[in-house]
Amino acid sequence: MSIADLNFLKALPKAELHLHIEGSLEPELMFELSKRNNIEIPFSSVDEIQAAYKFHNLQSFLDIYYQGASVLIHEQDFYDLTMAYLKRCREDNVVHTEIFFDPQTHTERGIDIGVVIGGINKALCDANNDWGISSHLILCFLRHLSEDEAIDTLEIAKPYLGLIKGVGLDSSELGHPPSKFQKVFAMAKELGLERVAHAGEEGPTEYIVEALDLLDVSRIDHGVRCVEDEALIERLKQDNIPLTVCPLSNTALCVYDDMSQHPILSLLDRGLCVTVNTDDPAYFGGYVNKNYLALSESLNMSKEQAKKLALNSFKASYISETEKQKWAEIIAAIETKVKV
Repeated sequence: MSIADLNFLKALPKAELHLHIEGSLEPELMFELSKRNNIEIPFSSVDEIQAAYKFHNLQSFLDIYYQGASVLIHEQDFYDLTMAYLKRCREDNVVHTEIFFDPQTHTERGIDIGVVIGGINKALCDANNDWGISSHLILCFLRHLSEDEAIDTLEIAKPYLGLIKGVGLDSSELGHPPSKFQKVFAMAKELGLERVAHAGEEGPTEYIVEALDLLDVSRIDHGVRCVEDEALIERLKQDNIPLTVCPLSNTALCVYDDMSQHPILSLLDRGLCVTVNTDDPAYFGGYVNKNYLALSESLNMSKEQAKKLALNSFKASYISETEKQKWAEIIAAIETKVKV
């Protein structure tokens, strides 16, 4: 890729819609927080942590993901974690982000949900005030736990609903279908919360259908296994259901052996509203621009395709229609300056 092409990608404003804030915990910060909070972790150096960030499937990743989250104790920790991610957003020209957080990962350890939300929200406010980065916060339920526990989590989050845009569903997908959480998602809808769910990463296409039919979600997180069902592809296209795809994550977890096998651009060309996201960037090797670069290098992504992906990221977001139109015009203006 030429320098001109790199500059084109950097110039594109982008939104990120699939980011687990706990998954942005870089080895250096994990090590720093473990010392600051006197939390014992099974690593004696940053290099050892980096060496452990290698996985062969979703569960092997989740094992260290939850281990790493143990260093997050105080509101300042969650602030530092979130601000470190937002600085990466600024570097990559990510101007809007919709951040997932997993309260059960922390409340199970005795951390008050207010501590978690307070630290994250303060960083989001500071980034908006200082850099103009807008954001929404999405509370995710851990699907390997029970629905009753998810309902309890929604209950304790009620005092903070003014800071929460929606709910999601993440963690171990296989064996935990969306139907398991039908009641709590209905409760979230009654509260006026948006709804998204991980489906069709390791789980089957039926999980995507369940998320749409039973959880009434407006976005599917991952969703790449839709390629196995032509009727589902057509449904996603006709109903304009966005897929928040995470290319580097998919290859790191061996959903695909190589980026050259990834279907994101073929789905884009078929008219689906696919977007580019990082998932857990500290663990999977890159933030937003690195994902775009990987698509360019391995799939020969064109500038036109990159522009569509950036535009889709705003279309699929929960910002206002006025804001969506503003960013669409900015992206179009970039196109007039750089030949596509």
